[in-house]
Amino acid sequence: MNYLDINRQSWNNKVGYHLKSKMYDLEGFKAGNTSLMDIELGLLGDIKGKKVLHLQCHFGQDSISMSRMGATVTGIDLSDVGIDEARKLAAQTQQNTQFICCNIYDLPQHLEEQFDIVFTSYGVIGWLPDLQKWGQIIHHFLKPGGKLIFVEFHPVLWMFDDKIEKVGYNYFNDGPIVETFTGTYADKNAPIVQEYVNWNHSTSEVLNSLISNGLQILSFDEYDYSPYDILHNGEEIKPKKFRAKHLGNKFPLVFSLVAKK
Repeated sequence: MNYLDINRQSWNNKVGYHLKSKMYDLEGFKAGNTSLMDIELGLLGDIKGKKVLHLQCHFGQDSISMSRMGATVTGIDLSDVGIDEARKLAAQTQQNTQFICCNIYDLPQHLEEQFDIVFTSYGVIGWLPDLQKWGQIIHHFLKPGGKLIFVEFHPVLWMFDDKIEKVGYNYFNDGPIVETFTGTYADKNAPIVQEYVNWNHSTSEVLNSLISNGLQILSFDEYDYSPYDILHNGEEIKPKKFRAKHLGNKFPLVFSLVAKK
């Protein structure tokens, strides 16, 4: 099973629907809206003049948003369709954001720089089989004193079935999860059926993949909401804060961390 080919095709299939989706609000973005959420904006702070590497950047909205904040940004992603659209979007918004299409583990073969910040967010590590290699990549590309800024859906969330009614998956990484999905998280009615391969990663696996690669954890926070409306039976409790209606604030949906080289 070549998970890279399967997942690349899966993401390639999604891009066109995501560009038209309400979630990504492309017209608002082109008009100047940031795609970054309050959590990551608070962690990033003032990045003017900083060099930022954005891992798993999809079609580049967050990368371009950071360019608009004055950073010099390089985004990377597995999806060639996504990267093509990211380059078009950078040109349309008159930003000099750079984009590289490659598997994250192969990035040292494509890029020789080091960065002040490595940034990655929301639905990223589940596509990676080996977090030790992920930690190595982050360490490799950070300057001494540089920081990882990471926001991700909480591993507790991935234990549940799609309706968040029962535990359907292992909290720990016990190998690849191969499934077929109809539609996409940004457009549940999209007429696409696609196979994908992902992995669950526990909190301890995430933290140890960074600590063991020479990164110091500066902060770790958990949130009882998602800034994206991706939940079955979700409700918006405040602007851009969503919970599962039947579970309220009983478990974490997102976590964030900052780590320093």
